[in-house]
Amino acid sequence: MATWEDVRRIAMAMPGTEEVTSWENQSWRVNKKGFVWERPLRRADLEALGDQAPEGPILAVRVADLAVKEAFLADDPELYFTTPHFNGYPAILIRLDRISPEELAEVVTEAWVCRAPKRLAKAYLAEQK
Repeated sequence: MATWEDVRRIAMAMPGTEEVTSWENQSWRVNKKGFVWERPLRRADLEALGDQAPEGPILAVRVADLAVKEAFLADDPELYFTTPHFNGYPAILIRLDRISPEELAEVVTEAWVCRAPKRLAKAYLAEQK
C-alpha cells in the first residue's frame, strides 16, 4: 500500500520536479506541466461511479495517450479507473491505498517522462540504465 509520502518521495526524485498546491491539493509538475496530483472524487464523480465509487486517497496520473490509458484501465480495474470528467484526456485515477510502492514508482516515472522536456527525460533514462 502506497502513501502520499511515497508519491512525494518518488515524484521529487525526478529531475526538475516541483511540488505545488492547486485547489488545496498536492500536485507535482515538471517544466510547469503536471504529471501526478491528488484528486479527491467530486460530487459528479461520485454520482457517475455510484456504488463503484472507491473510498480512500485518489491519485491522478498523466499517461502518454488514450491508448495507454485504456491499457491501464483494462489491466487492473480494481486499481486503475476513470470518471467522465477525464473522458478524452490522457490521465488515469489510482486507488493509492491499493498500489504497491514499486508499481507506483513505475507509473510516476512514466508520467514524468510524458511531461518532462525531451532532453531531460532522455538524459534521466540514460542514467537509469
